[in-house]
Amino acid sequence: MDLIETGKIINTHALRGEVKIDPWADSAEAFCAFKRLFIDGAEHRVERARVQRGFVIAKLTGIDSIDAAEAVKNKTVSVPREDVALPDGGYLIGDLVGCSACDSDGAELGKITDIITLPRGEVLEIRGTREILVPLNSEFVTGVDLEGKRVTLRLIEGM
Repeated sequence: MDLIETGKIINTHALRGEVKIDPWADSAEAFCAFKRLFIDGAEHRVERARVQRGFVIAKLTGIDSIDAAEAVKNKTVSVPREDVALPDGGYLIGDLVGCSACDSDGAELGKITDIITLPRGEVLEIRGTREILVPLNSEFVTGVDLEGKRVTLRLIEGM
C-alpha cells in the first residue's frame, strides 16, 4: 500500500485517548475528511475529528486512554494514496520530485530534487548544471504533467 505522510501527532488531548495532529494538508478541514490513518504501519479508523485553532483533534480506534495517546505522541500519520481526493488538475507536491523542470521555451533546467517548506510557502529545488530555487506558485509554475514527469516554469531574470 502506498502511504503518504499527512501530519504529525503533536500532543494528547483530554483523557480518553484523543490526539492533537498538526495536519500537512491544504487545510485542517480537508484532513478531517480522512476515515483512516496509519501510525507506524498500523491502521487506525478515525472515530471523530474536529478542527481546533488550525490543528485536528481526533479520536482513533485502538487509542482509548491518555497513556495510549502519549505512546503515539510525536509520530507521523499517513494515509493511503487512494484515500486522497484531488481536484481536476490537482497533484501532491511530493509527486513533483524527480520530474524534469523546463523553462517556458522547453529547455530543460534539471530535475526537481526536493520541495523545501518555508514560512511563506514551498520552494522547488532544481539541480542541473546549477542549482535553482523556484517558488511553488502559479506565478512561476505554469504547467505540471505528471504522466510525462515534466514541470514547466516561468523564470524571471536572475534565476
